[in-house]
Amino acid sequence: MNKWLKAFLFLAGAAILTRLIPFSDWFRILDTMIHELGHAVMTLLMSGRVLRIELNPDHSGVTYSVLATSGWSQVAVSLAGYISASLFAIALFYVRYKHQQRAGIMIISVIALAMILLFVRSGYGLWWLIIFIVVNFVFLLLGGRILNFYYLLLAFLCLEESVMGPFTLLLRSLTDPSQAGDASNLAHITIMPALAWSLLFFVISIFCAMSALQLYWKDRGQIRHARSTNDAAVR
Repeated sequence: MNKWLKAFLFLAGAAILTRLIPFSDWFRILDTMIHELGHAVMTLLMSGRVLRIELNPDHSGVTYSVLATSGWSQVAVSLAGYISASLFAIALFYVRYKHQQRAGIMIISVIALAMILLFVRSGYGLWWLIIFIVVNFVFLLLGGRILNFYYLLLAFLCLEESVMGPFTLLLRSLTDPSQAGDASNLAHITIMPALAWSLLFFVISIFCAMSALQLYWKDRGQIRHARSTNDAAVR
């Protein structure tokens, strides 16, 4: 089977299965957190100032910031959100490939704590971050297969959202380009239309998703090989 078709089918299947897991929808805000953090970090790199970040129950988010200069600084900040989410999905699967799920959960929790201390001041986002950190701590205490399952759930949720976000943006840019979020912002700054920016985000997300899935399949291949070796040794 073609690897691209396999990736699309795998993502579609994972999207359906994860939605059957209780409270999985609540955890999808993790992708929003990383998206908005990407905007915030790039703003600081561009010598700007982040006023606050809002995370909403409908998985949307807003980063309020002030840039010292316009032009390419605005382009960099607008690009950072979706690309950060896609790269984060790869990072999650790389950590799993290295069998460092416990360290991965700890790093995610530290990022959430940093969001509270630096950017998210109040509202739904603040309470979500606090509860999310507590839930992470509980799973760290449980450990074992339960922790590994929890980590894999977060990884696949972020992977799906990193692709579905740009895909939704692409559809929105076709129907109402002025309401296409970061793509609309980039269209106002540059000569490229929102549709072109949305397509760019989507293509990047697909390539990143392929990289993440390659790590997942490679890890599963190693596990199967190890099991086969053990079975042969027993015989």
